[in-house]
Amino acid sequence: MRPMKLGAFTFDAPVFLAPMAGVTDTAYRVIARNMGCPLAFAEMVSSQGIHYRNEHTMKMLQTEPDERPIAMQIFAKSAAMAAEAAAYIEEVGTADILDFNMGCPAPKVVKNGEGSALMREPKKAEEILTAIRRATNLPFTVKMRLGWDDASRNAVEIARMAEAAGVDAVAVHGRTREQFYSGSADYAAIAEVKRAVQIPVIVSGDIRRPADLARALDITGADAVMIGRGAQGNPWIFPQLIHWLRTGEELPPPTLAERARVILRHLDLLIGYKGEYIGIREMRKHAAWYTRGLPGSAELRERFNRAEARAAFVQILRDAWNIGKDPE
Repeated sequence: MRPMKLGAFTFDAPVFLAPMAGVTDTAYRVIARNMGCPLAFAEMVSSQGIHYRNEHTMKMLQTEPDERPIAMQIFAKSAAMAAEAAAYIEEVGTADILDFNMGCPAPKVVKNGEGSALMREPKKAEEILTAIRRATNLPFTVKMRLGWDDASRNAVEIARMAEAAGVDAVAVHGRTREQFYSGSADYAAIAEVKRAVQIPVIVSGDIRRPADLARALDITGADAVMIGRGAQGNPWIFPQLIHWLRTGEELPPPTLAERARVILRHLDLLIGYKGEYIGIREMRKHAAWYTRGLPGSAELRERFNRAEARAAFVQILRDAWNIGKDPE
């Protein structure tokens, strides 16, 4: 896999963290970056929220110096709103790359004409992408799906349009909107996109281990890879995949002690950024992901979901894994 260039940035091992609502907040992005992820995409931000300076939206635009470079993803249904948001993000200077969401399949997003709904409206999508390109000098990427459904796969058409509009790279998830996350990612369809454009293509979908990465790259010929669900509770996927790319060797899985340390680090970051009440509750799902597939994971999930304080997480990990007083 060759280095990928995006604007002024060159990524020698382009294994990126995908934008995921409720997952890729500052806390997890910092952890992923510390694990060697060269570029993280923030959870999607509403262009309308930026327009109205919504307090929650403004907080989502905040980033940390040690997670740069970072890509900020916006979603919108109008060209004017998208352009305004793009210009504002460049002005505040908390991101280095701008990404536009045309892939989110969530019903509440789609019914508003945003996310993957735009795959059904290529003309409107073109207006939005053109407006964003005119509004910002930041490197500009688009994340999309193969199409709305199997009867209307148009990823090649959309990618060509995006390239003509001045988009610098496209990330393609190998499913249609109607598939959500069922079935398997269609890498052959992403290969068609790769052959159709000159800009870099980023493959996304079903990459959880080196063998998956090898297959995805072999079939698609993609320039980079974007890890979504495979990174939930598993920031080790970044050093594992990057090490494999560089050496052809697989790293061992993290020990229980390593898992415990990262779980508590993640919890402490969440508490620091969002306060104890919210941080504890948001950590419950992450803790379940960190321990998924391990012996006793169902019981651990139940206990995490009842945890009300940091000390409870420490006790749960100590009881389950016989780890010292505090894994940190």
